[in-house]
Amino acid sequence: MDDPLPVKSRWSCWEQRVSFPLVEERNVSMRLYRRLVLATPGLLLAPAAGAQDFPQRPVRIIVPFAAGTSSDIQGRLLAERMAARLGQPVIVENRAGAGGTVGADFVARAAPDGHTLLLGSNGPLTNASVLQARLSYDPAADFAPISMISRSPVTLTVRADSPWRSVADLLQAARARPGYVAIGSSGQGSATHFLIEQVMSAADVRLTHVPYRGSSQSVPDVLSGAIPVVMAEISTVLPTWRDGMSRILAMSSAGRMLIAPEVPTLIENGLNLTGGSWAGLVAPAGTPTPVLAALGVAVRAGLADPDYRARQAELGAEIAAESEQQPEGFAAWLTRERALIAETARRAGIKPAG
Repeated sequence: MDDPLPVKSRWSCWEQRVSFPLVEERNVSMRLYRRLVLATPGLLLAPAAGAQDFPQRPVRIIVPFAAGTSSDIQGRLLAERMAARLGQPVIVENRAGAGGTVGADFVARAAPDGHTLLLGSNGPLTNASVLQARLSYDPAADFAPISMISRSPVTLTVRADSPWRSVADLLQAARARPGYVAIGSSGQGSATHFLIEQVMSAADVRLTHVPYRGSSQSVPDVLSGAIPVVMAEISTVLPTWRDGMSRILAMSSAGRMLIAPEVPTLIENGLNLTGGSWAGLVAPAGTPTPVLAALGVAVRAGLADPDYRARQAELGAEIAAESEQQPEGFAAWLTRERALIAETARRAGIKPAG
């Protein structure tokens, strides 16, 4: 006998009978509940699989860092362009704390319907698992990749009057007195810290790592002479370089950048390394594939916008390769990057805290 209720009504009744007792009365977390339902073939996937009604309300992009940071700017630039494609507002919400893991945990526990997304980056998605012993989410299992957005290479920088005029000069000084040369980073476990460790390994030198709370603190110390060299974000270093206050020895990009074409790369200096911070969009695990596809189309449309690309270039960021803008390519890149970070941490003796 046919069910007299339409699909939407049948779904509402099922939700009232099953969802609330499981989640509220038995106090099962949303994330565990989602895995339970997804493991039951045909139970939830059929009503949720279509993207023809998506999005049904505004989409939130959770930025796990404070307003005004590079991640925040990245999110807002993209949100505006995604909204035009999706036909719904795309709202950026800042949920900062614990190196980005507070915001990441929030998204990991969100409903997997495509309306709550994470602007992921090094901290919460690749570095946190080797830095925190008791992470509240699984960076690999709890998110569905949508698209990598951009990379922001970093710089190896000294003061303008430094005797080191090249990477070779710096490495020669480091080999002459192992551990004597201090190098500043944006913080313990940051993208700049891991790149410093990779430089030391690749060049077989020993530097003394000095972690700061961001490049806004480390770069002024280089200019004042408190430390001789820093690995720092392009956005912080460029104004001092253009004013003749600093000298950029190398950038961690794959090729020379348009904003400073005269500056060589680490690769050109014999170090087969690239690195820096990156940004990508992910959704909670279990988000239906058609919804992920619709979001990916909106993201890639934004990345192709000439004004967006020009703004990214001004910020010292490079748009991700087309293959990495696809979910499969982004997922493969994340797998490789997590393995690299884990190996770098092992080699450097970086232990998880807590």
